[in-house]
Amino acid sequence: MTDNARARKLADRIQVVVAETLDRRIKDPRLGFVTITDARVTGDLREATVFYTVYGDDEERAASAAALESAKGVLRSEVGRQTGVRFTPTLAFVPDALPDNARTIEDLLDKARAKDAEVREVSTGKTYAGEADPYRKPGEEGYEEDAEAGSEAEAGSGSDEGGAAKAGEGDVAPAGDDTDGAASK
Repeated sequence: MTDNARARKLADRIQVVVAETLDRRIKDPRLGFVTITDARVTGDLREATVFYTVYGDDEERAASAAALESAKGVLRSEVGRQTGVRFTPTLAFVPDALPDNARTIEDLLDKARAKDAEVREVSTGKTYAGEADPYRKPGEEGYEEDAEAGSEAEAGSGSDEGGAAKAGEGDVAPAGDDTDGAASK
């Protein structure tokens, strides 16, 4: 049976122990500016994944990864000594992708800001093609006139040769039409 609270507590303790041990005991020159960002432990407390970031370029990251792999035994024995668990979890070091993701998001936000500034620059001094608010509202001038004109156009669906509209004489609504023409008969 897994105890998630216990696994979280152990993961937090492993994170602290590994960070302190790297700072105080490990003197590998390949180990650059390493920051332990997170640790996760499986439910059975047998395996721990330690996430880290390295300040520097790809070469320094690779050197720091090699230094962490070579110091894995010392780090695991220190974790076992300071946590006091029956079985010391095996450690796996994984580079944290969070800084790369954050950098990508920042780049996308910068592009969006640049596009917004470009649109704002193009739109300064411009006016609307029509009115600012193209919709008519009840109570405004011209609202009833358009509504009456629209209802007359709907009623006059049939016409004779003279152009006069005759509503209700022989008008049959199409099969799929749900208009009020059928109700006016």
